Amino acid sequence: MEQTLRVLNELSDRKLVETYAIGGAMAAFFYSEVVVTEDLDAFILIPSSSSGLVTMAPVYDFLKGRGATERREHLVIAGTLVQLIPAYDSLTEEALRQAIEKTVGKTPTRVMRAEHLIAIALKTGRAKDHARVALLLEEADIDAASLTDILSRHDLLDRWKRFKASQP
Repeated sequence: MEQTLRVLNELSDRKLVETYAIGGAMAAFFYSEVVVTEDLDAFILIPSSSSGLVTMAPVYDFLKGRGATERREHLVIAGTLVQLIPAYDSLTEEALRQAIEKTVGKTPTRVMRAEHLIAIALKTGRAKDHARVALLLEEADIDAASLTDILSRHDLLDRWKRFKASQP
């Protein structure tokens, strides 16, 4: 895993991405019990070109040069299945920009804040996402005011209320 994170750090160091952050189930690991997941979701913020076009070709070329191989929608980077997910809306872009520094072994990495993980999971809305929200609420140190602010700004308060109503 550390080697995978070092390669992701190189993407930022070489300015192939503005930043990256671990999201999804692997990010929840930093705040709660381990959950089963097959891959690492690496959200990325790609710099836009002068034409305004965004392309992932330089990222893929760099990673393939580092030995990454393709497997369905994943890349295998240093033995780890990685799904690269470009920021696709204002919520994921904000989560990337506000990600926090963590360390795995001796390797620094960026991880989305628990409040953003909850908001993204509510927006995605799958059963496994709702289970992740419940786990984070139970085990992570959640800043309630920050969570409410994020949910409000990204029009997720109704989903939050429905989620809360569905909980025992």
